[in-house]
Amino acid sequence: MHIDSVHARAILDTRGRPTIETTLVSRHLKATASVPSGKSTGSHEACELRDPDGGVTQAIANVEGTIAQALIGRDFVSSDDIDALLIVIDGTADKSHLGANAMLSISIAAERLFAQEARIPLWRSIANRARVTPAVPHLYVNVMNGGAHADFKLPFQEYLLVVEGSTHAALKEAHEVFTKLGEKLGKVPMGDEGGYAPTFDTLEEPFEILSELIAPHPSMSIAIDAAASELYHDAAYRLLGKEYSADDLSRVYENLVARYPMHSIEDPFDEDAHGDFARLMTILGKKTRIVGDDLTVTNPERIESASAHGEINAVLIKPNQIGTLQETIVAVQDTRAAEFEAIASHRSGETDDTFIADFAYGIGAHGIKAGGLGQKERLLKYERLVAIERESLSL
Repeated sequence: MHIDSVHARAILDTRGRPTIETTLVSRHLKATASVPSGKSTGSHEACELRDPDGGVTQAIANVEGTIAQALIGRDFVSSDDIDALLIVIDGTADKSHLGANAMLSISIAAERLFAQEARIPLWRSIANRARVTPAVPHLYVNVMNGGAHADFKLPFQEYLLVVEGSTHAALKEAHEVFTKLGEKLGKVPMGDEGGYAPTFDTLEEPFEILSELIAPHPSMSIAIDAAASELYHDAAYRLLGKEYSADDLSRVYENLVARYPMHSIEDPFDEDAHGDFARLMTILGKKTRIVGDDLTVTNPERIESASAHGEINAVLIKPNQIGTLQETIVAVQDTRAAEFEAIASHRSGETDDTFIADFAYGIGAHGIKAGGLGQKERLLKYERLVAIERESLSL
């Protein structure tokens, strides 16, 4: 693969903030990738390079300057070679020199170029690279937003429906329940991720409503992203005006699992509360999935640590938390080696790029979080999954 040109520009994400889009050209081939941005971010994530005013001009300058100079005119055997070069050029543990956003925009565009050159779908290229069997992921559909994604109208950040089965059928079921939920809630605003953002007085009410709505759908269950680091202040967790210790919060989760069809609980405690994660795993690990996100940040070292200390049994995989696909795939392989389930995820500030759909299918993820059904950028990812399903049957 001979790289002829590299160009980048700023585009707006779903929150109206600038993010980076990069285009690589090789002979007659061209590939573009844009990078999402998180709002509720773990402190251990790779550095998203931003200007003092929140822009991405420095990240763009790094792509069109340092990175372009290293790529243009050179021949590469694989996308791994490009990612390895990016890591060497950056030279930092947290990607703070080039910026994880700048690096990932190149990394994804390069993967698309190599897929085009091989004349295979992007998901197949990812599967070959990760050496896994592609598979249809469960849909984790965000139906209610809270926490930092909706001004803390609800305590937990995401309330999700987990839907099994073929993507086409699962999406149809999810849309049906999402519509009924909207009718039940009435006129309420939308949160950052395309789900409804209502206000309730009790912790249980959202679960009562969702349990009632999914009762006719045996393929559905409930998941939450507690994003507990956002709730943690002065050594206590604050939910609906009350303070909870880690033990108190653990009892809340035990009650939810006992009363409702809970598929998974993501980030139940602060990102550095390793012992609390391990204790909850002892209590609930055989009954539901305890998912690491801020705890693990798609970082192989943190995933291995979580495995060694029995802190989780599932991992959220977000490529922009680490900076390159090469490192993301290592994180996936470490997740599999630990016998954890991998859940591929978008971010709260999204773009039209549907890469995460190909990625989730390509790595054979247990699930995909692609947001709610109330935003075009989220729907595009679900529609891409349906298209992948058709593609896979024709190959």
